[in-house]
Amino acid sequence: MSHRRVLVLASIAAVTIVAIVAMVRYTRRVENRLSHASASGTTLTFLRERAAVPSFAAKDLAGNDISLSSLRGKVVLVNFWATWCPPCREEIPDLVELQQKYRDRLQVIGVSQDSAPPQAVLEFAVAHRMNYPTVMSTPEIEKLFPGVYALPTTFLIDPEGRLAKKHIGMLNASLVELEARALAGLDVDARVELVADEDKVRLENAAQANKIPGIDLSALTPEQKTTALQTLNSEHCTCGCGLTVAQCRVDDPNCNISLPLAQDIVKKIAADRTR
Repeated sequence: MSHRRVLVLASIAAVTIVAIVAMVRYTRRVENRLSHASASGTTLTFLRERAAVPSFAAKDLAGNDISLSSLRGKVVLVNFWATWCPPCREEIPDLVELQQKYRDRLQVIGVSQDSAPPQAVLEFAVAHRMNYPTVMSTPEIEKLFPGVYALPTTFLIDPEGRLAKKHIGMLNASLVELEARALAGLDVDARVELVADEDKVRLENAAQANKIPGIDLSALTPEQKTTALQTLNSEHCTCGCGLTVAQCRVDDPNCNISLPLAQDIVKKIAADRTR
């Protein structure tokens, strides 16, 4: 092989190596940008007016005491789930990773809505390496977190113990991590926007109404009417709307679930002659 041919081949090899190195570097830069794409340009929304979540105390599946008051100073993620729920099972690894990564600033609490015995839920949690406590759902806990009409449903509580965000459905792992970081006071590559609670606005409108669509309160005494309005605005509709009976009647007067519920509430109050 001639000296000239050797030089040509060497030049081609050198150019090829340089091209490969440049391509690898470019690919890494693209991958790095893509890995941060979920954060860049993201807007995080939290409630402008955050209501304090009353503390509850319960024992987790392992028998340990759990209370919200003891977690002040941390972001708390309360996740309503069930073992039979596919999206609940799918998001467990993300919650496990989130708990592991931010264990000093975040506490995940699972609330199981299974009808299965606690032991069966505990075995499931162990099998899925759930590194955060799970408690069985109770009426008391459900009153503190109303509107759980679909699973999973997740509530984010800020370090001051106030409700900051509610998610219905499977969590977006990158988004909820940004939300947790923002609430914990860590840097985030995202814009934070404070918004009104639409359910609260509906509640206020329904509570101020003198009449609930489809419901006649004229035969009630003033005391009974006050009680009826309070009850209609606190009892939750079972149609799947996530609203109270009063909210549902105002939001959808044609709902055939909230109407008999409201009528039954008024009938019981009217029959109570002590009011």
